[in-house]
This record gives sequence, structure tokens and C-alpha cells, in this order.
Amino acid sequence: MEISRLSVFFPAYNEEANIKNTVLKAKEVLDKLRLKDWEILIINDGSKDNTLKVAQSLSKSDFRIKIINHEVNRGYGASLKSGLYNSSFEWIAFTDSDGQFDFSEITNFIETEEKTNADLVIGFYKKRQETLFKILTSKIWEALVFVLFGLKVKDIDCGFKLISRKVIEKIPPLESERGAFISSELLIKAKRAGFKIVEIPVSHYPRKAGKATGRSIKVIVKSFSDLFKLWWKLR
Repeated sequence: MEISRLSVFFPAYNEEANIKNTVLKAKEVLDKLRLKDWEILIINDGSKDNTLKVAQSLSKSDFRIKIINHEVNRGYGASLKSGLYNSSFEWIAFTDSDGQFDFSEITNFIETEEKTNADLVIGFYKKRQETLFKILTSKIWEALVFVLFGLKVKDIDCGFKLISRKVIEKIPPLESERGAFISSELLIKAKRAGFKIVEIPVSHYPRKAGKATGRSIKVIVKSFSDLFKLWWKLR
């Protein structure tokens, strides 16, 4: 299937040092693709720094750059839901806003979708630029998701994905907000609905500025709570 219109969104929490460069690089890539239309959504999740001001400046420079603003911090899951449910076009892509992905690799996602007719093309890290603790906890999480739901992918939480809008429209509504369960929930529900998932390798680079916030104890506990709630509901 030829992708002609693409929505791209970036979840952002306290990313004033990264968001401008991330968005402008994505805009440059999108302008070079042979698309009929595109949009970029910046999901500001109650940032306490100047992320919103930077996003507003970017939005004023191009009408295709839009902002969804959460007045208070609601969590990564809430940001993903805002992006997925507010995207306008038939295909939706998202990456993290911290600049650790090379958005030009979106061409690999598009080419893979066109070759395989996948409904979701999801990235897995060639080499993950994070601490050993994060890598190990991710592997434990993936093993648990496989045991409970039978979902086997290389990197559940890799923050670079391309998704057909029909997936979001047909699967049961996503529920996770505060924890990190949202990516697992999305893939579990897509798999159960019979959608085709294809994985491709992506580059991952060290964070240049700012601080990641996704592995606090509160977030981890909420993620496991959401995991077992869904397992209980579907069993």
C-alpha cells in the first residue's frame, strides 16, 4: 500500500533542549518524501520547562506543525494516546522527542510497509544506548508479556513505530496512561485483532541533553499494575 499522507507525533516532557532540533529534522525529512500531505504533532505533557514555548514557536513557523497540550503531566501513555487519537491521516508514525532516533529512517519503515503490507512496522534497537539496568528490565518485561499474552517481539518499548490508522480505529480503546505499559498494550491488542506486525532495526543514539523520566519506581509499579489488569480482563 502506498503511503501518501502521514501524521507524525512526538511525546515531549521537559525537552526544551531537544524538541526544536528533533522537529526541524523531521520536517526536513518529510519535505523530501513524496507525500501528498503530512503533519507533525508535538504532545507537550505538562512540561515544567520551556518545551511549550519552543513548540509554539515551531507551530507559528509552519501550519503543519501542531500542538496538543496537557495542562498537567499525565504520563507517556497519555501522550501516546493523544497523538494516536488526534492524528489526521491514514498512517501514523512516532518517535521520542529527545533526538535519540534518526527520523530519516522513516523511509525504511515506509518501504517495509509497502513490501510486506504490514499494518504496524515497529523498530528494534540495533544497539540500545541506555544503561544495563534499563536493558535488563526491558528484557524481563518482554519475557513476562510473552508468558502472559504470547506476544513475541524484539523490542516492545522501542519508541519508533509506523501504524495504520485502521489499527487504532478497530482495536479496543487504549487505557494505560501513567505507566510504561502503553506500547505493550497497543501491540497486544493489535495482535489479538489479527493485524500484521513487522519489525525492522533502527539506530539509537545517546541522549545529548535533558533527563529520561520513564523508569521511576512509581512508573514501574503502575506499568505492572496495568499489565496484570489487562491479563485479567482478557483471560
